[in-house]
Amino acid sequence: MDREKDRERDTVIRDVRVIDGSGGPSYRADVALSGGRIARIHRPSDGGPRPSAARTVDAAGLALAPGFIDMHAHSDLALLRDPEHTAKAAQGVTLEVLGQDGLSYAPVDDRTLAAVRAQIAGWNGGGPGDTSVAFTWRTVGEYLDRLDHGFGGAGIAVNAAYLVPQGTVRVLATGWEDRPATGPELDRMRQLVAEGLQQGAMGLSSGLTYTPGMYAPDAELTELCRVVARYEGYYCPHHRSYGAGALTAYQEMIDVARAAGCALHLAHATLNFGVNKGRAPELLALLDAALAEGADISLDTYPYTPGCTTLVALLPSWASEGGPEVILARLADDTAAEAIRHALETEGSDGCHGVPVDWYTVEISGVTDPALAALVGKTVARSAAERGETPWETARGLLLADRLGPTVLQHVGHEENVRAIMRHPVHTGGSDGILQGAKPHPRAYGTFPAYLGTYARELGVLSLEECVAHLTSRPAARLRLPDRGLVREGYRADLVLFDPETVAPGATFDAPRTLPTGIPYVLIDGRFVIEDGRRTTVLAGRAVRRTPGRHG
Repeated sequence: MDREKDRERDTVIRDVRVIDGSGGPSYRADVALSGGRIARIHRPSDGGPRPSAARTVDAAGLALAPGFIDMHAHSDLALLRDPEHTAKAAQGVTLEVLGQDGLSYAPVDDRTLAAVRAQIAGWNGGGPGDTSVAFTWRTVGEYLDRLDHGFGGAGIAVNAAYLVPQGTVRVLATGWEDRPATGPELDRMRQLVAEGLQQGAMGLSSGLTYTPGMYAPDAELTELCRVVARYEGYYCPHHRSYGAGALTAYQEMIDVARAAGCALHLAHATLNFGVNKGRAPELLALLDAALAEGADISLDTYPYTPGCTTLVALLPSWASEGGPEVILARLADDTAAEAIRHALETEGSDGCHGVPVDWYTVEISGVTDPALAALVGKTVARSAAERGETPWETARGLLLADRLGPTVLQHVGHEENVRAIMRHPVHTGGSDGILQGAKPHPRAYGTFPAYLGTYARELGVLSLEECVAHLTSRPAARLRLPDRGLVREGYRADLVLFDPETVAPGATFDAPRTLPTGIPYVLIDGRFVIEDGRRTTVLAGRAVRRTPGRHG
């Protein structure tokens, strides 16, 4: 970039309260930016002339923090479809971590891409017939290059990092079958994970309540994590249960990571369903014991009690073996459908975390077929009553009519668990934000202002300084990013200016796409992505690749 373009990024943020991301006390300063970096931090006690630049922002009454890092995002296609991406930019998010829950779009081949697109259309769109994104890549490196190119070569709205998705890797190597991998298939999976890490991925994700990732035994996961450890990445599992077997599932992931010598980051770490009410201290004791033994563990959460997933994900794993078309065939068969119903409603399917489904807690949040829009915003039980059907008849019919596309909110969380887990020192913030559907979970638009406004300012669960650290330096450390996550001279000028007295989420369950208040400025690479509370046309985001480390 030539000096003329550099000067466009020369800015002084004057008289601002710096919350630097370390968790330490805030302080007042002038902060000068130049060439996309923090050039100078001048405190009143420093003496000498104050910094100056072509542009000055009077930030009296505002706080300056590092840009927020969303450790669990589902913007894999949204970043390529929507240049504004205000859902995240307006929250102060400057970096998202994609490739979550073991399912995403790289690495793929022509054979597997269509099935993967169909399976996660409820998360990301991009299903069969969706032409809003051209799938021109196949490898992890090509996908990251596509993010770099963005819109006409100008980039994307915010920065993005990527995790190699274990379920997608398993599809390439073994297909959709519920069986152990053969030796050559495991070798192929090791190769695919290594290639993804070499091409810039930060680590490996799993979705162990989603097919086909859930079919992997622990020994297979351990072998893949050994590859991740060699590249100094991290393993990010959506583990096997957040319900009846949650604590056992957490311990299982700790054991896998320990056996592989791999860093562990627990995805959307929480304890849900009635069986886990008030049990967060047990989870935290388990984590503390592992940390005391030297384990490298972190986790992310969103500050809400309901979860969000796809309706098809609630089905038992045996019903999903073979891929989307086979699932639809089973649902169309009365005998197979009755067996699925029994597993869901009586036994408690593994897809529903071992707990019999309560259809009064399952709210339809989105469909892909507009003709089915009347069901959105209602629980399955309510729609069934309106139709004169059983809840299973309504759920089954919806899955068939929308070809597995519906997304759901599950109202199964506990506020005391949410608060206890977010206080833990290894906690980071992640939205788990699904942007699809007419009525998505408000966490997609509200997670980060909810942390700052609701949980720090209003409830005092965290101090503001500590809260910012959870959203900035701690995730940057997990990602091994040496120049992000702190307000320091020489660090990247990915920054957010917010009003500590007014910052708040606008998104609600009734109006989930409402933007937050109290975040007037967001900068990426020293360029204003949000200015005076409005999205600019700047596309300063790029792919953020793994820092090279050991390998073998």
